[in-house]
Amino acid sequence: MQITFQPIGTIHTPYREKAPYQPVESDEGTFFLEMSPDYEPGLKDLDTFKYIYVLYFIDRLVKEVSMDVAPFWAGEIEVGLFASRSPLRPNPIGLSIVKILKVERNIITTSGLDVFDGTPLLDVKPYIKDLDSKADANYGWVDKTGDMRHLALHILGIPHEY
Repeated sequence: MQITFQPIGTIHTPYREKAPYQPVESDEGTFFLEMSPDYEPGLKDLDTFKYIYVLYFIDRLVKEVSMDVAPFWAGEIEVGLFASRSPLRPNPIGLSIVKILKVERNIITTSGLDVFDGTPLLDVKPYIKDLDSKADANYGWVDKTGDMRHLALHILGIPHEY
């Protein structure tokens, strides 16, 4: 079976060569999703939500996908690819949650996004309070590192070295 996606638009950010590891809500610069005009009617009432999921095709990967991931920041810990947040995936689909600042015609202006300018946009979905927030979520294997500083950098969206 072959699955094919067609972009529904393009993501625009100030990032050309380096982007943060997570969206930074207070990031400076212009961030917007430019939807193809055919999809403009689908944006009706999107601005009634505060946040959206942005799904995109990670189109600039140059490394090979591996089923074993050893994050440099995690010491000796090695985990399976699907237990990681690595962008190197068999299907390089990215997911970010961002704040909607404005919806005007076919343009969704957002808070900071962690993707490169020109990234193909696959989908947009509303983030719904309580439905999309799980109070009993945990840190999984990240707890085993004994050092939550790296995770804190991701949570804050602070650029850092691995």
